[in-house]
Amino acid sequence: MSTLIKVFLLLAVMVCISQAQLKQAGQQCLCHRVRNRLGMKSEIKDVQIYPATIFCNKVEIVVTLNTGLRYCLNPELKNVKKLVTNIMDKKQKTTSSPVEPSTAAM
Repeated sequence: MSTLIKVFLLLAVMVCISQAQLKQAGQQCLCHRVRNRLGMKSEIKDVQIYPATIFCNKVEIVVTLNTGLRYCLNPELKNVKKLVTNIMDKKQKTTSSPVEPSTAAM
């Protein structure tokens, strides 16, 4: 095969791959189904919030229970918004607490 044909085929393959990736953008989300209720707060072990990215065009909230079960929450629900607000407030309080200077002599 001549070099020109090889270059043409390589370019054609690259165009096909890039077109396929553009169609897939925003569709690689973790949450395919979401729950519309929060459940017992005492059973929640961890909450992970994933912002929208080029791979998934929506905010995802993944809850891990004490039993290890994981599920996704609907971020539009009022109770879920409250939970996220509480988590963010706690996080800000722990990071913004003043650090007292050390009294030890150098």
